[in-house]
Amino acid sequence: MIRRLKGIFIGVAVTLVIVLMYSYYSNRNSEQERLTAQTALIEKQVRNVSKLVVTEATYAKVYTYENTKSYGWDFYSSQKRALIISNAKVQIAYDLRKMNFQIEENEKTIRILNIPPPEIKIDPDLTYYNIDNGLTNRFEAKDFNKMKSQITKDLRGKISKSEIVNNAQNRLLSELSQVYVLTESFGWKLEYDGSTIDSSSDWTSIMD
Repeated sequence: MIRRLKGIFIGVAVTLVIVLMYSYYSNRNSEQERLTAQTALIEKQVRNVSKLVVTEATYAKVYTYENTKSYGWDFYSSQKRALIISNAKVQIAYDLRKMNFQIEENEKTIRILNIPPPEIKIDPDLTYYNIDNGLTNRFEAKDFNKMKSQITKDLRGKISKSEIVNNAQNRLLSELSQVYVLTESFGWKLEYDGSTIDSSSDWTSIMD
């Protein structure tokens, strides 16, 4: 009788150990499955945020172009001039589709490796007025190309110090803040350039 009870006890103990081991490994697998599913979801959401961010503006300006050719040690010179009105379309774009990032599943961390620099496109729409050719110094195709190049260079310098650059960067920061909100909502950590992003406002100080 005692031997029979002992056998039953051992059987119950073995069964209990098997059940506990199965439950343990089953829970580990379930946890890993949940983590993998979360990783796939957060990667998809980050890629949805990664898009083309475009800021546009128009600049109107009047230019005067002059070119003088001298002959015979300034004994005779011929001047040509033109009045140009530029209505330039300016576009500043951050292509966040080119943003590189890593997802560390075990650490539940997203590391942004680089943010693409702004792409500045300038399309000067030029209208020429009062084209005045000199007697021996007349306008040629190369003159119009030179004027367009000089106007584009002038605009690029002014745009780099203008409000449109700040507006474009503010839009960029708004998109990057969405990445932080996303990671925060999942309980993940966000890092960029070795720094941890602890709030949406951290982007401003890091990007300055």
